[in-house]
Amino acid sequence: MTTQPLATGDPLRLGPYRLLGVLGEGGMGKVYVGRDTSGTPAAVKVLRPELAHDQHLAQRFVREADMARAVTSHGVARVLDAQTEGGRPWIAAEFLAGPTLDVAVREYGPMDVPTVRALAAHLARTLHDIHAAGLVHRDLKPANIVLTSTGPRIIDFGIARPEHGLTLTTTGQIPVTPGYGAPEQVLGQRVGPASDVFSLGAVLAYAASGRRTFDAAHVAAVQYEVVHGTPDLSLVPPELQELIGPCLAKDPAFRPAPPQVAQAFAPPKGADRAWRKGPLAEDIKRRESSTKRLAAPEETAVPGGRPSRRRFLTGAAVGVAVLGAGGGAGAWWLNRGEAKSPTADVPPAVPTPEAAFISIVDSPYGETPDPLWGPQDVAAPDGELPLPVRDVLIVQARTGGLLALSVKTGKERWRAKDIDADAGFVSVADRLVVGVDKNGVAHAFVASTGKPVWQSQNDVDDLLAADDTHVYLVSKDNELRALNAWTLATTWTRPMTSPRSQNGPAKAAVGRKRLVIHGRDGYVAGLYTETGETDWEVKNQGTDGQPPVIGDNIAYLVSRSLMARRLDRGDFLWEQELLSDTSDPWGTPAVDGEYVIAAHGYTVNRYSTMPDTRYPVSDWYAILDGLGPDAGTLNPPAVAGSTVWLHSPDNSHVQVLHKITNKPLFTAKIERQGAYQLVSDGNRVFIARGGKIFAMPVYGR
Repeated sequence: MTTQPLATGDPLRLGPYRLLGVLGEGGMGKVYVGRDTSGTPAAVKVLRPELAHDQHLAQRFVREADMARAVTSHGVARVLDAQTEGGRPWIAAEFLAGPTLDVAVREYGPMDVPTVRALAAHLARTLHDIHAAGLVHRDLKPANIVLTSTGPRIIDFGIARPEHGLTLTTTGQIPVTPGYGAPEQVLGQRVGPASDVFSLGAVLAYAASGRRTFDAAHVAAVQYEVVHGTPDLSLVPPELQELIGPCLAKDPAFRPAPPQVAQAFAPPKGADRAWRKGPLAEDIKRRESSTKRLAAPEETAVPGGRPSRRRFLTGAAVGVAVLGAGGGAGAWWLNRGEAKSPTADVPPAVPTPEAAFISIVDSPYGETPDPLWGPQDVAAPDGELPLPVRDVLIVQARTGGLLALSVKTGKERWRAKDIDADAGFVSVADRLVVGVDKNGVAHAFVASTGKPVWQSQNDVDDLLAADDTHVYLVSKDNELRALNAWTLATTWTRPMTSPRSQNGPAKAAVGRKRLVIHGRDGYVAGLYTETGETDWEVKNQGTDGQPPVIGDNIAYLVSRSLMARRLDRGDFLWEQELLSDTSDPWGTPAVDGEYVIAAHGYTVNRYSTMPDTRYPVSDWYAILDGLGPDAGTLNPPAVAGSTVWLHSPDNSHVQVLHKITNKPLFTAKIERQGAYQLVSDGNRVFIARGGKIFAMPVYGR
C-alpha cells in the first residue's frame, strides 16, 4: 500500500505527533504515519471530522482505544497515546515494520508446514492473552496480522468487544470480513472466544495454501458457505488439515481453546526461521531499516538539511497501519543522497478492460461473430506467442522488436524496436514488460505506456519466465539467474538445470514459489523460486521441450505423454499416454480452473484430477476437423467465457467449442500460411496467423 501525501483538510499535527502522510482510510477515519518529538514513528488513527459529533461512533472510537490498551500481550501492537475527548479523537499505536500476512503470502507464496506451525502457535498464544483480558477480537484475518522480525503481531481492535458483549450493529450489518468470521458472527448471534478460533483456522488455511477456505462469487454466497458449507482444505498439506479442521467446526463448543491450538501446532525447533532467514526476513529487515531512518530526529535525519517529506511519500509504506487501515509492500527509497530506485515511479497495474459477452440472440451458434477489431497485419509470422498484459497485447512485431497493441482497439500503443523477441518477453506483476536486445541487455518497460524503466548487464541469453517480483533468465555462460525486477539485485544464480540443446532453449513456467523448467534434453526440474534449489525432478520427459503449464498446484508436463504432478512437491498424480508410437504428440494444454484441455492430432480432451488415482478423469473429448499434412501442430488452446478455441490439426481454421458440453459453436479463419496462435484475456480471444492478428468476442459463462 503506497503512502499518500497529506491533502487539504488533513491535520499537520495531532498531540505530539507530526503527521507525514496518509497510510489508508476507511469508513470511520484515516490512518496517518506520524513521528513524535523523540523520533518515535506511530500509526495515528483519526475519526473523520464529519463523524466526530456522532455519539455512537465517538463511543465506538473510545471503546477501540480502551480495548487495545487492555491487552498487554507482546503479540499485539502497543497503544502509545490517545485523545478521545473534544476536537478530533485519535489513537496512536506502534508502527510495525513488516508486511501483513496477506501481502506476504501474495508476494512469497504459501508458507511451509513448520512456518505455519510457528504462526499458529504465536497467534494462539496472543488470542489467549486477548481473551484473558476479557475481550474477543472479532476480526482476525490476514490483513490484521503483521509479520515482524520477532514474529506475528495482531492489529486492529476496531470491532473488538468484551466477551459478554453483543453486536452493536444495526440489522443486516455484519462487522466481519467474509470468509473469516465464524458462523455465529454471520448469523448475528452471541460471539465468544471460540469465534476468534474459527477465524484463526481460516487464517492458517490461507497461510498454508494461498487460498481462502471459504470462497464464492459474491459476499452472500461466501457467508452461506461459512454457515452451511464445508471448508476447502484441498491445497493445505495433509498434516495441517487435521489440525486446522477442528478450528473450523460449525458449533463453537467443538472448537479447541487457544492453548490447545498452541500445543497441537507446537512447531519444531527453528521453525521461526521465516522471521530470521529467507526472502520474507529480508523484506522485514528492509522495512525495519527504513523505519529507523524515519525515526531519526529531524535535526539529525539529513546533515545540513531537513528530511524531505516528498522523499518519504514517493515510496511504498515501510510498515503497516496497526489500527486497521492498511498494509504495505515493496521497498521504500528514502533517497537521501543515494541513487533513486529505478522502479520508484512505476505506476500500479491498470485495470483490464473487459469486453462485453456476445449473445446467441445477436450471434446464433453456427454463425461466426464479427471481430472486435482487426485483422491487423503487424505481427511477425510464426513469432513468439502474443502476451496479454491488462490493457495491452504484446506481440513480436513484423518489423522487429516488441509491439504493444490496445486490447480494445488493436491500435499501436508503444513499440520497442531494439528488442530481440526470439529471446522471449515476459510480464512482471502486469506492471512491467521485460525483453532482451541483441547485445544481451534486458530492458524493462512500463506495460501500459512503454516507458523505459531499467536495463540489465549485457550477458542475457534467454528469458524463461517471470512472477510478481523476479525475472528468471539464462545467461550467455549457461547460468540460471533470478533477477529482482524491482531492485535489480540478483537473488540467486546456479548452473542451468536443463541447458539448451540441439533442439533449442528450455521452456519454463512459474507459480506458487516454483519455477518448472522443461529442457530440450528431456529433463524437467521444479526449483524453489526463493533459493534456486531443486525441489523435484523428472527425467526422460521428451526432447520436444513443450512449455510446462501450471494450474492450481498442478504442473502439467508435455511430451509423448501428458503428465500431471503436484507443483509444490512434484508428486506424481497421473499420466495419459498416446495410443501408439505413431500418434501425433500432445500439444501444449490450457488450464481452466480444475480442468486441463489438451489436444493431440485430431482429438481434444478435457481432463480433471481425482484424488488417489493415477489416471485422469475425462470430462469430454471431441474430434477436430481438418486432417492434413501439417497435423500435429502444438500451440495451446484458448479458454474464455463459455468457449474453448482450438486450431485444427492442419491449421486450416480455428474451431470453437462450448467448454462444458463440447458442442461445436462456430469456426474462425485467417487466409494466411502457418500455425495459428491463440491467447485470451478480458473476455476476448486474440488469433494470430502469418503475421495477421485480430480480437474476437466470446459467449458468456
